[in-house]
Amino acid sequence: MSPSVPLPADLPQQVARALAEDVGAGDVTAALIPADRPGRASVITREPAIICGIPYAQASFEAIEPRVRLEWRVAEGDSVSADQLLVTLEGPARALLTAERTALNFLQLLSGTATAAHAYAALLEGTNCRLLDTRKTIPGLRSAQKYAVRVGGGHNHRMGLFDGILIKENHIMAAGSIAAAVAAARSAGGGLPVEVEVENLSELRQAIDAGADIAMLDEFSLPAMRDAVAQNAQAAKPLKLEASGGITAASIRAIAETGVDFISVGSITKHVRAVDLSMRFEWKA
Repeated sequence: MSPSVPLPADLPQQVARALAEDVGAGDVTAALIPADRPGRASVITREPAIICGIPYAQASFEAIEPRVRLEWRVAEGDSVSADQLLVTLEGPARALLTAERTALNFLQLLSGTATAAHAYAALLEGTNCRLLDTRKTIPGLRSAQKYAVRVGGGHNHRMGLFDGILIKENHIMAAGSIAAAVAAARSAGGGLPVEVEVENLSELRQAIDAGADIAMLDEFSLPAMRDAVAQNAQAAKPLKLEASGGITAASIRAIAETGVDFISVGSITKHVRAVDLSMRFEWKA
């Protein structure tokens, strides 16, 4: 795993919650197996993917039984093909079977997120535009999914409502104007970046004049986006421009080529499809 993609600080807590949710008072089915009977298993992927979630899967098995040994045949962020072996495991059979679902849930979900992010990021290669995620994440797994986006080659927008100011239509209405909303943000924002969602070129001009840092171009057509880039370039202090709304794999390249700095895509975390993985168990002699 690249050192530029640090693990989320709440990884242990996420794993603990997932195991508590699944195991509860105890795995009554695994209890049918003698406690120290050894077993082995292997995990394969049934489809191509970008692998992500190895630390989560590792922590899931180790939390159930520290004696479980995992030998990973791939690294975090690797591109794999269908039927490729990901990891072999050895240890008490009960532990292998108890931790299986939680470990694979993390691995398949985060691999699905990384795979989706990678597919969109690849479409931006050769441009100066970066792929951003959004706050449209699975509840309780935001840091994990945003980590997977980075593993897949994307970048994170705000982690939440606390680390960046994004002024939208309702905020503007409440403040009275874009200028008033930006001024209030500067006064109370503690130095956080200020982004304004704009719906037309007139609002973009207001965001520029107000001294915002970023303008989110919401549902702009390609011609309007090109006009926005040109207008922004003529400003004394140009903003960063983010395209958002209805972005698809078919449209993202053309949007990037208008010259915007960022494209945010909610579907890479909201519509994620888990990668199909399979764990095969056998008794160890």
